[in-house]
Amino acid sequence: MTVKALRVLEQCDTVVGYNTYVDLIADLLEGKEVHANGMRQEVARCLHAVELALQGRHVAVVSSGDAGVYGMAGVILEALIQRGAVKKVPVEIVPGVTAATAAAAALGAPLMHDFAVISLSDLLTPWELILKRIDHAAQSDMIIAIYNPKSQKRVQQIMEVQEHLLRYCRPDTPVGIVRNAGRAGEEKRLSTLADFTSEPIDMFTTVIIGNSQTFVHGEWLITPRGYVW
Repeated sequence: MTVKALRVLEQCDTVVGYNTYVDLIADLLEGKEVHANGMRQEVARCLHAVELALQGRHVAVVSSGDAGVYGMAGVILEALIQRGAVKKVPVEIVPGVTAATAAAAALGAPLMHDFAVISLSDLLTPWELILKRIDHAAQSDMIIAIYNPKSQKRVQQIMEVQEHLLRYCRPDTPVGIVRNAGRAGEEKRLSTLADFTSEPIDMFTTVIIGNSQTFVHGEWLITPRGYVW
């Protein structure tokens, strides 16, 4: 998290969030009122946060990575609109460090040129549309950062993505795999497009697939920016 996010947590009196993310910052929440719930309760969570704010609480809605990247910022703003509270509740979106940039820093410098960030979760996006985005990004020779690559129920989607990428990219295209990016227990691995699906991958994993220029040097994954040496 950013220093600003830490300061906001120190200043608030109430924290609202997803169980797992609240647990990750438990040591920062002493003396605060905490409201946490599970997956697929995002709308209810944000509406509850708005109600608490309308009661005069100083509420922090916690989110993983950056609140504005696959996070809760948009849901909070929609909740304020839904509740008719846009002018009643002052709101601040506090930037964080999203998984793509945290994973890239662990790997070296793989995002030095144009890249796409694509989530493989099809809970809110049709799978056919996700594959279309994968195809277009690969055809554009973009580096691709994949979020939510594999869950206990979604085990075949990453294989299908690999199959689509191999239509446009070399099998030896470098791939970086980072689990728990920026958190305790961070792990990283280097592989190739042909082999990366055999590595341990779960919902705490970010996969970065290089473009045609990306290369590996030692433990570094590097995409040249294009400067002439």
